[in-house]
Amino acid sequence: MNQQQKKEAEIFATQIRIETLKALGHLGFGHLGGALSIADLLSVLYGGEMKLNPQDPAWKDRDYLVCSKGHAGPGVYATLALKGYFPMEELLTINQGGTHLPSHCDRNLTPGIDMTTGSLGQGSSLAVGMALGQRLNHQDNYTYLILGDGEIEEGQVWEAASFAAQKKLGNLIAFVDWNKKQLDGYIKDINDFSNMDERFRAFGWDSFVINGHDVEAISDAIAHAKSNPDQPTCIILDTIKAYGCSFASEIELNHHITISAEQLASGLAELEAHLAKVVAE
Repeated sequence: MNQQQKKEAEIFATQIRIETLKALGHLGFGHLGGALSIADLLSVLYGGEMKLNPQDPAWKDRDYLVCSKGHAGPGVYATLALKGYFPMEELLTINQGGTHLPSHCDRNLTPGIDMTTGSLGQGSSLAVGMALGQRLNHQDNYTYLILGDGEIEEGQVWEAASFAAQKKLGNLIAFVDWNKKQLDGYIKDINDFSNMDERFRAFGWDSFVINGHDVEAISDAIAHAKSNPDQPTCIILDTIKAYGCSFASEIELNHHITISAEQLASGLAELEAHLAKVVAE
C-alpha cells in the first residue's frame, strides 16, 4: 500500500463511519460500537483487496465476505452503499418496516451480502464451507470472515477452526474484532480470550495481532496471509469499540446504544473534522 492508497483507505474508512452513524442516528439506536470498530477493515477489503462487482453482486468470481458478528451489519451496509450496491438513501431505512437493510446481515434482502448472520458462532462454519467449496471447485477466490471477540466464546467457532486447518484452507482469512467488550461486559471479566492468537495457532492456523485501525497494517497482514496457500490465517484486530466517535466510545457498555440528536450532531462533527484533516494531508 503506497501513501496515496493509504490516504484513500483512511478517507473511505471515515466515510463508512459517517454513513453508519447517520443511518443509526436517524433510527435513534443500534449496534454502533461494533460497526464502527471494523470500518478500517471494511475500507481495506472493499477499497481494493476484494474482487467484487457492485453491478453484479452475484458475480461467480467474486471474493466472499461473511460478517459473522451480524450485528455489525450497519457498517457493512454503509460500505456497500458507498460502493454503489444500492442507493445511499436506503441507509436511512435501516431496521424499519419494509427495509432491505435489517439489523443483522441477510443475504436474501441486501445486495452484496453473501451470507445471513447474527446467530453468533455460525458464520465461522458457513465461511469454512464456502472456502472449502471454492477449493473443491478450483476457484481463485478468497473467503473473508469477521468474528467478534465475544463471539469466539462459542464452541462452534473452534470446531470450524479445527476443520479449516485440517483441510488446509489457505483461501480463508479470518479477522477477530478485538474491541475488548461484548454485550454485557468486558471480555476479560466474562471469558478471557486475550491470548486468542495463541489459541488459533494451537488449532493449526497462522495468527497474529495488529492495530485494527491502521489500514496499512491490515493490508500488509492480508498480503502475508495470501502468501501461505495451505494454512488458514486469523488476524486479530486490536480495536476500540465505537472508534472515531467519542460520545459512543466513552460509554462503558456500548454494544447497543440509543443515539440522541445532540449525540448524532456531535459525532458527525467529529468524524467530518477528521475527514477534512485526512483529505488535506
